[in-house]
Amino acid sequence: MALPFLPGNSPNKRLGKERFHKSQHFDYSNGVPMLVGFEKPGIGGEHLVGQKIKPKYSVYPTGEGSGSPAWVTFDKQVLCFDAYFQETVPEAQSETYRIRKCKIYFFLEDDTIQVVEPEYKNSGIPQGTLIHRHRIPLPPPNEDQFYNVFHFNINQQMVMYSRTFTVTDCDSFTRNFLTKLGVYVNSPATVPDDPYSSLREQLEKSMRPLRPYERHDTRRQFLDHDREVLCFNCFWDDGDSRELILHYFLADDTIEIREVIPPNSGRDKVAKFLCRCRLPKHFPAKIKQPGEITDHTVLNVLTSSIMSTMGDRYMLDSLNTGAVHEDFYKDCDLIIGGEVNVFGRRVILTDCDDFTKHYYRSKYGIEDFTPVQNKAPPAPKPPRPLPPYIGFGSEEDSLGSCLCLLPKPPQKDFHKFMEKDRYGLDSKVLTFRAKMITADPTDRERVFIISFYLCDDTISVFERPQRNSGVLGGRFLARGRVKKPGQELFKSELSQYFTAQDLYVGATLCLNSINFQLLDADEYTFNYMEQHAEEFPKANMGTILSKLRSIPEEKQSEIRKFVTLSDPSNTGFIPFESIRSLLLGLDCDLSEHEVLVLGRCFSEREQPKMDVGLMLAVAQDFLKKHPFEQFPKMARAFAHQDRHKTCRLPTNQIRTICKAFHLPLSNSLLEGLLSEFADGGEIDYHAFLAGINWVEHPTPPVMPKDILKFEVSMRSDDGGAAVKNINYSAFLQDVFSLPSNSGDTSA
Repeated sequence: MALPFLPGNSPNKRLGKERFHKSQHFDYSNGVPMLVGFEKPGIGGEHLVGQKIKPKYSVYPTGEGSGSPAWVTFDKQVLCFDAYFQETVPEAQSETYRIRKCKIYFFLEDDTIQVVEPEYKNSGIPQGTLIHRHRIPLPPPNEDQFYNVFHFNINQQMVMYSRTFTVTDCDSFTRNFLTKLGVYVNSPATVPDDPYSSLREQLEKSMRPLRPYERHDTRRQFLDHDREVLCFNCFWDDGDSRELILHYFLADDTIEIREVIPPNSGRDKVAKFLCRCRLPKHFPAKIKQPGEITDHTVLNVLTSSIMSTMGDRYMLDSLNTGAVHEDFYKDCDLIIGGEVNVFGRRVILTDCDDFTKHYYRSKYGIEDFTPVQNKAPPAPKPPRPLPPYIGFGSEEDSLGSCLCLLPKPPQKDFHKFMEKDRYGLDSKVLTFRAKMITADPTDRERVFIISFYLCDDTISVFERPQRNSGVLGGRFLARGRVKKPGQELFKSELSQYFTAQDLYVGATLCLNSINFQLLDADEYTFNYMEQHAEEFPKANMGTILSKLRSIPEEKQSEIRKFVTLSDPSNTGFIPFESIRSLLLGLDCDLSEHEVLVLGRCFSEREQPKMDVGLMLAVAQDFLKKHPFEQFPKMARAFAHQDRHKTCRLPTNQIRTICKAFHLPLSNSLLEGLLSEFADGGEIDYHAFLAGINWVEHPTPPVMPKDILKFEVSMRSDDGGAAVKNINYSAFLQDVFSLPSNSGDTSA
């Protein structure tokens, strides 16, 4: 039962609507008001009664498919169909209809269609683009709609602007695309024969033109082989052998020959021995005149003097009667050991370059390119001894004045300098502790630090100051390259200098007639030499193990027995000094440095524990003396980097912020604090700031002797942890491939 039409019972059509705009349907045209908006909707975009709006876009509604627009998804994707249409030819004697083939292109990005007819020679019909690219409406009565992808298929007819096209075939992309859309693609259709086209083909086959249009197209050869030249070494013997270079240009089969004139030969230098041209194989008795060798022969030449009214007339000879043929050299005629007739001169080919060998190998399968010897080998140049060093400047500088008239300063190894110069905390400096080898008891107690700079192979020596020794410490030898001892001063050869491989623990260096023995090295030196073991043989574990494995089996049994007896408690470890004295006593030529590297490999290394309270007290003392009070700013910087508000940051970010605020602490002290506060690679920055904040959380005052004690311990830590105990089980297993058996002492 319907509701009565009373107030409050009728529905509100505007309920829930949000668009109430009105479209403009009327406008002025030439001053006359008229209806112009036939396709514009009504209020709020709703269609009027009986109004049909033509679709603007594809058959797919908005919201389906990918989120990208159609002009992005289907960009440069076109469906191609082969089609034809039949055209009636009225008032023609030879034909009543004509079959015209064409291509139909459907652009997927906007549903536009283009029809193109291929152009045929002498067709007499305007051909090319029949229908320009645009959206084509369907035939009546559906003229308000447009063709889309589902209207296309093979072996069917389509009406476009009152012209019926029959689709016969499509390409593979179109077939696959329609199949994926669910369209069953029909079988290809055949194109009916065009009577007029068939008649034209028969006439062209039966006709033999009096003027043959023979095409000699050399562009393909030029495009394929442009800038490709075969190069041969050759000679011409006219009583005095002359060296030549033959160039064969593959682009146009021309040959060019240049003469190699040695210096001081007495001959004038000419530009070319043979200018670039096509070289005939047989040198004729008489050179042909220009125009005598042509591609065609001309018959019945009628000049304008005979027939002034008709002009010049000529006819080409299709049989080439009287044509002159001449053979020219090709690439197949040029072989090593063969000869070329260069206008009567006998030129012998002796060798070729790598490109020529590759060309003949790939095209003709030739593998034999043995050069032909045409002259005796050149006599060896007499030696040019260099004068000895005269003592002025460096040896390299004096040598430069002998090599050229205008001497240049000696060049340094820039690549080595860039690779091995200091970079950040990586110093690229090898540091050793040494002592002086002398009989003087005072000099024997002196301690020296020898530094070797890898960037330029220079050495500097620094002496540690010692109280009440009577010797002033400081710089003992300035940085510079040091010559090896035992070399003659005034000689022609360059002197040899100390290199990085000459420095290792246990080595003896003679620096300016003073002998030094290297006793130890810092941790960085050991690590660098072990990481670059290919450059330092003394730190190469492969070389060390090969020396140990060369020990006889009797010695190996003694070593196993010794290390087993050295561990009565069966802990698996023995002191390093015991194994050191054993290895140095073996006859395997092991140096002190190699023993240390071996011990570091199988050692149990423990870092000494630092007093955290003393570290914080020393740090606060340094910060208080400078003075440093930017702790609130550091707290804000830490909080800014803490994106997840966990009050923890990685160690590298804490270090970066401390460096940014120029925290006045040494690198060793800062690294020690960060390592103490680190937990799983992260640091509680509130605890770290509270520990170093001398303003809010001061520590008890630290005494000067405690600061000195801390600095001494930090310096000892920088030198690296000492090797204490050796895991002899792993040592025996890796070196001698012997299983460790602590209970068996009889072996």
